[in-house]
Amino acid sequence: MIVTGFFYLFATLLLGSATAVVTARNPVHAVLFLILAFFNAAGLFLLAGAEFLAMILAIVYVGAVAVLFLFVVMMLDVDFVQLREGFQKYAPVGAGVGLVLFAELLSVYHVWTPVADHASLAMNPMPAQLDNTRALGQILYTDYAFLFEVSGLILLVAMIGAIVLTHRERVGTKRQNITAQQTRAVGDTLEVLNPRSGAGVAELGIYRPKPVAVPADADEHAHEDTHAHGGGH
Repeated sequence: MIVTGFFYLFATLLLGSATAVVTARNPVHAVLFLILAFFNAAGLFLLAGAEFLAMILAIVYVGAVAVLFLFVVMMLDVDFVQLREGFQKYAPVGAGVGLVLFAELLSVYHVWTPVADHASLAMNPMPAQLDNTRALGQILYTDYAFLFEVSGLILLVAMIGAIVLTHRERVGTKRQNITAQQTRAVGDTLEVLNPRSGAGVAELGIYRPKPVAVPADADEHAHEDTHAHGGGH
């Protein structure tokens, strides 16, 4: 009786918070309702005996994904007036998609029939002295360890492929040259001065970054070019 009561409590809060995620006007409030929905879903997983999934939902989704959403929404300068401009324009399309999904759910509910021993299948018996988390780890990392490693490699290849496809060379981007920094001379970056008491930076002629010295040949060529182009004026 207590388990049933908690089930309906978590389920009601989950449906209410999920509805608030969609209907909330403030994006920050929507993310907070999303976190509440994750916690209630974790409670349902605990009631079903899947404590590992409950902890994953609370730690990964609430502690990382939802908090990241919250930080991004709070840091972005969202123009709510601009967001609501296209609501009436796309409202019929959204309503049509919603009706299609609702019809699909009704069709699934109409053809779904529970099996005779559904009560025993819902509470799948566990082996003696073996909890749910340990049994899941034994299946993933012992019985199907090779398939688990292969799936990890596939995800790694997909990640590297996405980085390679989206990488673009940008012209004019400043890059750090470690070799040039380590091989530079002291005189290129350090200048020893003997200023008088009370002298300011402008009086000493100190500039940061230090101006690049122009070779004498470059000054002569620039002087010749000036006479060649501007001699007639």
